[in-house]
Order: sequence, then C-alpha cells, then structure tokens
Amino acid sequence: MEDAFARSVSEVLEFFAVDPSKGLTDSQVAEHARLYGRNVLPQEQSTPFWRLVLKQFDDLLVKILIASAAVSFLLALMNGETGLSAFVEPSVILMILAANAAVGVITETNAEKALEELRAYQADVATVLRNGCFSILPATDLVPGDIVEVCVGCKIPADMRMIKMLSDHLRVDQAILTGESCSVEKELDSTIATNAVYQDKTNILFSGTVVVAGRAKAVVVGVGSNTAMGSIRDSMLRTEDEVTPLKKKLDEFGTFLAKVIAGICVLVWIVNIGHFRDPAHGGLLRGAIHYFKIAVALAVAAIPEGLPAVVTTCLALGTKRMARLNAIVRSLPSVETLGCTTVICSDKTGTLTTNMMSVSKICVLQSVNHGPIAAQYSVSGTTYAPEGFIFDSNGIQLEIPAQYHCLLHIAMCSALCNESVIQYNPEKRNYEKIGESTEVALRVLAEKIGLPGFDSMPSALNMLSKHERASYCNRYWENQFKKWTRDWPTENDYMFHRIPILLSQLMFGQLYMISVLEFSRDRKMMSALCSRKQMDIMLTKGAPESILSRCTTILCNDDGSTVPLTAAIRAELESRFHSFAGKETLRCLALAWKKMPTGQQALSFHDEKELTFIGLVGMLDPPREEVRNAIASCMTAGIRVIVVTGDNKTTAESVCQKIGAFNHLEDFAGHSYTASEFEQLPALQKTMALQRMSLFTRVEPSHKRILVEALQHQNEVVAMTGDGVNDAPALKKADIGIAMGSGTAVAKSASDMVLADDNFATIIAAVAEGRAIYNNTKQFIRYMISSNIGEVVCIFFAAVLGIPDTLMPVQLLWVNLVTDGLPATAIGFNKQDSDVMKAKPRKVNEAVVSGWLFFRYLVIGAYVGLATIAGFIWWFVYSDSGPKIPYSELMNFDSCSTRETAYPCSIFGDRHPSTVSMTVLVVVEMFNALNNLSENQSLLVIPPWSNLWLVASIVLTILLHMLILYVQPLAVLFSVSPFLCYTIKLVRVDSCVVPFISCYNN
Repeated sequence: MEDAFARSVSEVLEFFAVDPSKGLTDSQVAEHARLYGRNVLPQEQSTPFWRLVLKQFDDLLVKILIASAAVSFLLALMNGETGLSAFVEPSVILMILAANAAVGVITETNAEKALEELRAYQADVATVLRNGCFSILPATDLVPGDIVEVCVGCKIPADMRMIKMLSDHLRVDQAILTGESCSVEKELDSTIATNAVYQDKTNILFSGTVVVAGRAKAVVVGVGSNTAMGSIRDSMLRTEDEVTPLKKKLDEFGTFLAKVIAGICVLVWIVNIGHFRDPAHGGLLRGAIHYFKIAVALAVAAIPEGLPAVVTTCLALGTKRMARLNAIVRSLPSVETLGCTTVICSDKTGTLTTNMMSVSKICVLQSVNHGPIAAQYSVSGTTYAPEGFIFDSNGIQLEIPAQYHCLLHIAMCSALCNESVIQYNPEKRNYEKIGESTEVALRVLAEKIGLPGFDSMPSALNMLSKHERASYCNRYWENQFKKWTRDWPTENDYMFHRIPILLSQLMFGQLYMISVLEFSRDRKMMSALCSRKQMDIMLTKGAPESILSRCTTILCNDDGSTVPLTAAIRAELESRFHSFAGKETLRCLALAWKKMPTGQQALSFHDEKELTFIGLVGMLDPPREEVRNAIASCMTAGIRVIVVTGDNKTTAESVCQKIGAFNHLEDFAGHSYTASEFEQLPALQKTMALQRMSLFTRVEPSHKRILVEALQHQNEVVAMTGDGVNDAPALKKADIGIAMGSGTAVAKSASDMVLADDNFATIIAAVAEGRAIYNNTKQFIRYMISSNIGEVVCIFFAAVLGIPDTLMPVQLLWVNLVTDGLPATAIGFNKQDSDVMKAKPRKVNEAVVSGWLFFRYLVIGAYVGLATIAGFIWWFVYSDSGPKIPYSELMNFDSCSTRETAYPCSIFGDRHPSTVSMTVLVVVEMFNALNNLSENQSLLVIPPWSNLWLVASIVLTILLHMLILYVQPLAVLFSVSPFLCYTIKLVRVDSCVVPFISCYNN
C-alpha cells in the first residue's frame, strides 16, 4: 500500500480487512503472503567468478597481447624451437595479464558486499497480534495487514502505519534512512503534504529504524522490497559502476595505439613483400613467416606490457600514503578520480557535523540588583565525551563551574530528569548513547559542569578511567537522591524485548525516580519527583515557552536567591530564547524545579505549576571544527561543495553558515533548495540551479542519487560523502563514494573510500594526493610510451633499411617490463607540487597524451630508436671487435649465402650487435626517465635527487642489465653477449652449485 501515509487509520485497516483487536487470521496470513510475498530482501544472484575473470580481458590492448603471445608461441614451434625458449615470451605476457585480472576481480567482488550488508538492518523478530493473541514471530513471517506492537529499543521489522498510541508519545531514530540529526515524533493523523518525502510521513514507521521513546501499535503496509529499505536495495541494483576518468582515457589511448600498431605491422609486412623470396629465408612461406615475426615483434614493442602493473603499483602506493592520512581506499582506480573531482556532495549529519547533540549555549539570570541581567555561557566540546569547558560572555573559562548556583542546579536537573545512558565502549574507543540525543547532551553537560565543594574537581575527574568518567557526575547526583525503580520488567517487557534496555538502565542507575510525568505533545515537558534528606523536589525540563508560562519565580546565579519572575525578566528570557532558536537555530530546553510536600509519592499534571525557573540551554549537532578550513581549501582548488541533508532548510542553512559553506554568498536565494522545490523547477531552471546549488535539504535516498546523476550529466566529476544506509545508492552512483569510518557497514561497502577519522578535512588532503598521483601516473605513462615509440622506430627502420633484426622479442619484453617498469614505478614517488591545490580540477576529457605531447614523444622516440639502430650498425661497420664490413654489405645480408664474401655469413647471427643495441636503448631510456621528473621543468629546477627512488631504480636497472649480460644462462635466454671476455657460469661441484668465472666468446 503505497499511500498509507495519506489514508486514515480506518481506511488502512479496511484495505487489509483486519480487526485491530484480533489481527489477521491464519487464512488471511496465507492469502497475504501469496499476494505480497515474504518480508525479506531478495538475494541478488552474484556474477559468476568465471564471468568476472573474462571481463578483465575485455580490452583491446589485452586482446592484442594475448594474440601476440599465441602467435609467438606458434611461430616458435613452427621454427622447431622447444623447451624454455618457446615459452618465455608468451608465459611472461600471460603472467602480467593474470596479475592485472586478479586485481580487477578482487575489486568487483568487494562491490557486491554492499547488498549483503543491507540485510543487517532487518529486524530479527516482531511482536504480532494474530487470531486475537500476541506472539513473538520471526520478522520474515510478517505480511501486510499484521498488527505489530513496538516500544523503546525495538527495531522496526517492516514499513508500518501507526494505528494506536500506547504511551504519551512515540519517537523514532530514522537517521540511517533520512540523515536527520534528531529523532522524529510520530503521530496518528494522515499526511496531506503533496510529493511527501520520508520526513513528511510522520505516521509511518520505516523498516530498520529504531524506537527511542514510547510504545505504539501499527499495521504492516509494506514488506521485503516494498519497504523504504527495499527501495534503497533496488536503487543500488540499478546503479552501474562508473568508469573512472583515467580508465576512460587509457581505454581511448589503447584504441588509438592499437590502430597505430596495426597500421605499422601491416606496413612493415607490405614493404618487405619483395624480400619474401630471398634465399636466406629458404622459400616464400618462410620469408612471409620471418616478416610476420617482425610484425609481432613490433606489436610487442609498441604495447607497454608493464603499463597495467605499473599503474596498479602507483595507485597502490597512493593508497598507502592516503592510509597515513586516515583515508582508506577500497577501490584502487578511485585514488586517481579524486584528482579531477569538481563537486563534493557532502552529507551534513555525521560528516560536516559530529552527529552528537551537544549543549553549546546556556542562559541564566545573573542578578536583579540593578535590573534583570542575564548571563550567557558558551560550552565547548562537540562529542559525547565528557570533555569541554564552560566560558562566560567574555570568553573567559570558568575554573569551577559548579560554584555558580544556576549552573549547579542545571547540572542536577540535567542528571536527574533524564532517562538516557552514556557509556564508554573500549572496543570502539568512544562514548556511546542509549536514548534520546537531547537527553544525552544534558548528561554530558552535567559532566562538564562538574561537582560542587572540591577546588581540585576538574583535575581529579581527569584522573578517572574513561569508563568511570563517562557518568561520574551523573552518578553523584543519583546517589544524592533517593532512587526508587519506577518500572520493573514485566511480561510485556519480555514480549517487547526491552530486557537489554532495562538491564543497562539498572546497571547505570537510571530507574531511580519516585514518580515521572512523561513528555507529551500537549504539555511539551517532562517532570521527575526525587527525594533527598527528607526533602522532595520536582525537576522539570521542556519547551521554553511551556516552562516559562508555568514559572512564577526564578533562581539567581550570583547568590542563589529565588526572586519573582517579573514581566521584565520574562521578556529578557524570551528575547534570549528567540535569539537561540532563531538566529542561531539551536534546539532549546528550559529547566525548572519546585519543592514538593514531604512524603509525596506521585506526581500529577496539576503539580506542574508555580515552578522556579533555573535556566535555558541551547543545543545543536555541532559542526566539526576543521570543516571551515577544509571548505575554504575546496574553493581555492576550484571544487564546489554541495551540502545534502534530510534536515529542514532553516537548520541546514544555519549549519552551513557556521561551517563557512556560504561565506562567498550574499544571500541563499538560488543556492538553497529543498527536494520538493527542486523537483518542481522546469528543466532549464533545474540546469541553472545545479550550477549554483550549495545546499539541498529535506532529501530522501532517491533524491541524492538523482542529484549525483544530474551533476554527472553536466560533465561534473562527483564525490559523494555519507555514513547512513540512506547514502548507499548515491555513494555507489557517484564517481567516488566516500563513507565515514563510524558509518554503517552498508555505506562502507558501497563506497570507494572510507574516512577512518570521519574528518571532512581528510577529503581535501586526499584530493591533493589524488592530483599528485594523477600527475605522476601521467608522467610514467608518457615515459613508457616514449620508450616504446623508440623500440618501434628501431624495428621499423631496421625492416625498411633491410638490416638484420636489431632486437629480439624476448629482449623487448625484458626492456618493457624491467628496464621501463622499475623507473616508471619510481616516477610514482615524485613529490607533490606545492601549488597542487591552487589549480582548477583538470577536465574530464583531457587526454593523458595530447596531440602536442604525442608529437614531443614521437621526437623523443625517434632519437631513442635511431640511437639504438646506430649502435647496431656501429658494431658491424666501425667496432674493433666487429667485422668492419661496408654498410652496403650489411643491407644485403640476406643474400650473403648466394655470393662470395670476405667474411663468414655467421656474423649476422652474432649476439654482440643486438647486445650493443639493447644496452644503448637501456642507457638512453634511463636519461629519458630523468626527463620525467617534471612535465615542464628541467633538471636544473628539479634535480634527480628530489626522487631518490628514481635514482635507486636506475642503478638497479643497470645492475640487472649487467646481470643478464654476465650470467651465462640468462645471456643465452636473452640472446646477448658480455662486452668483456669474462662471464659467469653456474657449475656443480660436489653436489653444490657454485659460480665459475670463465672466458666466454660467442
């Protein structure tokens, strides 16, 4: 039933044909189960493992590499090669591709966990009325039409319409669904709002939310996928993972490179068609195969085989650096995405704020000696930790706040007229609450005010353990007053699963009041009767307007006297209240007390009059202290921040002012929208609103996802932050989803990155790191491409000039993987530019290698390739250790066997010239690596030692190159020879393998 919130109670009951006093019958249950299905979130079929593996190979360059490996292996077999030599090249290529595929499979497997985590928010059991009897049933057995009772601590098992209040009021914490910082009061009346969002549906109890106060009876109107939680699941299923900007550009570059490779390979083959019949090849077919091998070598040379591994390594290094910044990266590609983020859509509650209601302002009457003078105090501390100080209006810290009479009475009232619990969790290392956030805020205030009578009280409290300190002052007040249990566990408590709540309350001494008048909507106040030393007092808290109207006297802060509450004093207090609630948008409570007749055991509503006013407290979900500077950094970096929240517009605008999100705006017009206001805009105005928007309020999960999609359609790169279940669809849809470390498991699983410290400022540090990573990634990609162009130029010109093969495919593999790979990885350690956060975000369509840069690297590649060929020719023509043959003889090497020569034809198979070529290539590429310390600055500005990792990688590369030259098995494997006579052989002596130095000539 989709419109149950707009129907009356009788209409909803009539729709399901259910009697609220008896519930459904067994036959009705069976019928409804058949019609509406089970109350479970269906398990989505996961992608088969083999399909995930195959998906990793769906890339053009990867397919070309696989084809090259296969062709290389077949040609080796056709030429009669056996053993290790036939498998070296294809094996190395396949190992690289397998490693890259493993990373992709792991990443995609993690993404599917978000849907499983969503099940944790489903209730296990429910108290259901069927056939006239209550029983406890598994929540999965619920069907629409079932009558369910809920109370404090219950997790709502399905979407339900309220039908009857069993207490004065019912409040539900639905922050995981809407992001609202305060619990929501529920009611029975139908909702008449048009385009109602979750926040407007005040008569609906949503699946997965938790009751924090009161008891009620409700009828199930939605189960399984037809619940608010089910809609979140469906939204996540509809969301496809976005391809990161770097991946898009690499794919585009790969397609371009593949076309170039194909063209060059075909061109080389066509140019040499006339040489197919050369006698040196032994026939037309063998000649065609020979030049086909050259084409394959060209493909191997042109494709940077090490690129996937180096990109992955660089991103992994980035994740390690980010982890030190408290940003835990779950998806490697997201590291780079941060660098081009243009919009951050930030959830307000729990991200920009602490999601821990705290008292920030106190107002009391200081004195009436020279007219009514109100004293105002500020309270520091933004969490549930009993840490913070009280400051007077001049900003001076109060050393012992409990010495001030009104503050002392505020602490006493806050501790005693309170049903919440605060405790320290050693596993999570933080303070946790049970109960209403406003009541917990009062408990924390009592701890900050401290206790009377001890000059060393503040320092003495700091000596306590965190477990003892959590409620030490509150317990002091409870011990001072008579503690009688007002509500022992009953059969209904077992039925409604309240035993854990009651036990925790008993453990921390909460059920101590002689009599309590619960909060009700008409009175807007709560009162508790307490007893101490034959003195009975009533402590009251509630809405300021309700408390003030019932007060006749007021407590003075300077001397503790009680004076009449005159019209002037009342006007002054009302002025402060309107300032708190209006301009500062604080949630205000007034505190009062009254001396009662000795021996009174119960309270009535008639007792709530002729009260003595104590003071006024203003509380809020406080902004994080570091957020203001972080938002300023975003603006400097050209990143727009849009605050997204389920709270009302006025409250959200006030918070945005406090955090500096609107500092650059003269007013909110055109920059602040509610979800319903935005939906009603025409298409053109929506587009304009998206370009100016800074605040989006009264949203539900679908709105967040719509916002992300709309921004992406405007070519924005969107980062979305959040911590609740309600944020999961948008986190998954965004280019980069950022979850809070203290957030729900669903949000973390749907995200790409988790902030371990819940600090919005960490995002800015991560963005700077992301930009640096992209710059480094761009540099090593350019380095590898320019090096590969050199190899292509070398092989292409060798084929055109008609000289022997300068480099073997296995040598090209070694150069691409080791010689290029190590410096390329080290380039990932290039230091971050000092002005990295002063530049605007790069454009999404910016190519990794632009046209001008590609021309630059063609030039670089040309001289690398020509230098390599020159080394090859030098050995044949000019080297003292070479044959010193004329260049014309070198060009006609393939006809050597058909004519008389002054030299043996075997010299064209000598490994020395390819060794020279390979060595020249390695040395030139090391200088090219130094050229990539910066894109535009020379080595005079950025010296080599600015990146010691790069220097070390160059040294290691040279040593490895010497290793394959002078260790004989490796020299044979890579078809090279040592420059000196000496080489190292491994020989067996008495069952031991030892190195043996010998003179070795090819």
